[in-house]
Amino acid sequence: MTLDYFYGAQADQFAFYRIPKALFTDERFKSISAEAKILYGILLDRMSLSRKNGWLDEQGRVFIIFTLEEVMEAIGCADQKATKLLNELDSKAGLIERKRQGLGKPNLIFVKNFVDNSDGSIPPAPESRIKTRENHDSADVNFTTPESRKSRGSNTDSNYTDLSETETYPFPSGQGGGHGQAPVDKMGRDKLQPLAGRY
Repeated sequence: MTLDYFYGAQADQFAFYRIPKALFTDERFKSISAEAKILYGILLDRMSLSRKNGWLDEQGRVFIIFTLEEVMEAIGCADQKATKLLNELDSKAGLIERKRQGLGKPNLIFVKNFVDNSDGSIPPAPESRIKTRENHDSADVNFTTPESRKSRGSNTDSNYTDLSETETYPFPSGQGGGHGQAPVDKMGRDKLQPLAGRY
């Protein structure tokens, strides 16, 4: 098989999963397999869609529904491997938290923020509603829309997630670009605004 090169703007025509560099550079995540890190990137992608669809629990935390079958399809593995990868992200790394719904319904998955704020180096966003695990394990989940009661994952193929900005972050900081927002630089300034009009 002979593959052609990318020319000009052709490299920008594809959708990509974003996998945080911290998963490869931070000592906390060194023991996690590369496949688990890829799965985390896929779950982050799905989380942004769930946020846009209003899939929040009563505490304002975004959740996703991503079944074991969807993990198997996304990674290209059998159910035993898919279960191992989810357990690795949940129990070993603490990057996700699964909440059972019961009655044959799929688990809700809360994708957790990988940024460590314990040393105060990166302050949480003021509007952030991310909570610790201490007191939410026994709470019931309130769905915000009737559509979210369906026992299926949100399908990113039909929801145009390939148009999202690549400069956004996987947590609600309000600093990134996104649908309906002008792209911003790291200082929060509009990238499309001319330099003379910025200051």
